[in-house]
Amino acid sequence: MSIHNLKPMSEVMTDLREKGYTDDFNYRDGELHNDSQKKVYQPKEITITEEYRFEGETNPEDSSILYTLETSAGEKGILTNSYGADSNVELEEFLDKANKKDHQVH
Repeated sequence: MSIHNLKPMSEVMTDLREKGYTDDFNYRDGELHNDSQKKVYQPKEITITEEYRFEGETNPEDSSILYTLETSAGEKGILTNSYGADSNVELEEFLDKANKKDHQVH
């Protein structure tokens, strides 16, 4: 188990930014967008390097997952999604097609 499970998502995000995961990715219209770089990616152009799962402090149904991603262009960043009943199913299907580095789920 990673110590990140004990930290709030905001602290994990800060730790990851210090490790070089500085870009924020967004999923829309069936593609992954890096708005700061004005680039768009398809599933095979990204690699999921780690996953972090969080449960809401007051409501266990308020659960999130944070992905660390690397692109074929060398960008490193993060992407978040709800998981469970509130997850974005289209995003999950997109990520299922992405490359996966031999990574841990924290």
